[in-house]
Amino acid sequence: MSEEKMTDAEALWADVITLLKERDMNAATLAMLRSCTPADLTEDSLIIETELSFARRKIEREQPLIEECLSAAAFQPLTLTVRLGHNNSQQSSALNLSESQSEPTVIPITSNQPEYVPDMANQKARPSNFLAEDIPETDSKLTFDRFVAGEENILAFEAAKQVANGINKSYNPLFIYGKSGLGKTHLLRAIQNYIAANDSTRLCVYRSASQFVEDYRTSMNDPSAPPRSALARSYQDVDVLIIDDIQNMQTAAGTIRFFFETFNALVSHGKQIVLAADRSPSQLGMGESKFDERDTSRMDSGVTVSIQVPDYELKLNLVNAFYESMRSDASEEHIQGMDGTISEDLRRLMADRAGTSIRLIKGFVQSLLMLAHQKESRGGALSREDVIRASQQKWPTGQKIVTVSHIQKAVENYYDISHEDLVGSKRNKELMEPRHVAIWLTREMTDNTLADIGKKFGNRTHATVKHSIAWVEDIKTKDRLFHDRVDSLQNDISDKA
Repeated sequence: MSEEKMTDAEALWADVITLLKERDMNAATLAMLRSCTPADLTEDSLIIETELSFARRKIEREQPLIEECLSAAAFQPLTLTVRLGHNNSQQSSALNLSESQSEPTVIPITSNQPEYVPDMANQKARPSNFLAEDIPETDSKLTFDRFVAGEENILAFEAAKQVANGINKSYNPLFIYGKSGLGKTHLLRAIQNYIAANDSTRLCVYRSASQFVEDYRTSMNDPSAPPRSALARSYQDVDVLIIDDIQNMQTAAGTIRFFFETFNALVSHGKQIVLAADRSPSQLGMGESKFDERDTSRMDSGVTVSIQVPDYELKLNLVNAFYESMRSDASEEHIQGMDGTISEDLRRLMADRAGTSIRLIKGFVQSLLMLAHQKESRGGALSREDVIRASQQKWPTGQKIVTVSHIQKAVENYYDISHEDLVGSKRNKELMEPRHVAIWLTREMTDNTLADIGKKFGNRTHATVKHSIAWVEDIKTKDRLFHDRVDSLQNDISDKA
């Protein structure tokens, strides 16, 4: 492969990404595409390389748009071929996007990103900062190598590693959102733990939104505490500021002003901000929130990535990972009662019976490990009945459960349309809103993955489902009547479940 072809490939790929950005492709996907290496340019194809097998599946979903922009940039029809890099042990041969092959959704935890090397020789002594605290022992175990990555969280995982190693300065702010219990805090703490272990030149501070609010209120009301100006200096001295559960700040107008003063100061000096919430930036500005449109747009000005609920495959990997790590920790730390044995068949049953909260899945595994130890100490063994009983206790069937069917029927009744029209292929204007709303409600009110939602709405694609969700979120921020209409429908569904 000639040097000229490599240069042409790189230039063409850069043009393609520019065109995709102009076509409003989301920032997370653009970031993933930028991480791919343009390897070769032939007469009819651009070949790019990635070391993540997941990336090929993601690109495949965007194939028509990418190849449209590729052909436009090249001024001739071209196809795109994705080749897995040599470091990928799963497969190294070229993969054409027109092929349809199944691949594992879980990638290796180790990163192939180049490591950041701090300049220790020229580092000046940093004044003491009261925000610098030791990481609690329990949180010190929340590292990247203990994070179980799958399709539902891979973009957030990769973005967090980019921020942690300090190489990619464009992920600023990094905003991670998703429902409670899906691993957001793990990623935030993993960033902090990585920096603490590998780069003493950077001060990384983790704060929950509640702690940040308390810091501000104390500085304003407690004469013995550092004044507001001192608090501002301390926060602005931080190199990487992590704020968790930022939705808990949304009613504190004074704190929000202070936060964005800090935000602007840090960004203007090239320092990193990482935020996490249970909803997207645009949703943070809804209802009684004191976040205005300017605030939410600033939070959304870097890279925004979501974490979705785990499917069976990821739940199985979570169960296996928790099982192995808990047994290993128990052995190393001499913890009694955690050395029970759970067979592979029972772990598969656990994944099948588990809910979608990763936090609860971890507790589920721990409980069954302890039960397995108790039964083995009496000459018995863990059984299927034990797993089923434990799952029923962890996820009671008596709880209200909203199903896709509930949502579809409610939307059909509200908009006076048939089920066939809701899930069918007709593109009448009067059907678009109810269809988008039904898909959005399904994403908000159930644990279905985007792929599952697509199947239940006439086998729609992942991209189509994402478009519906984005459409509803956008219109809700612009049209108060629409916002209230959707909220009312959501409340009715919850009440009748």
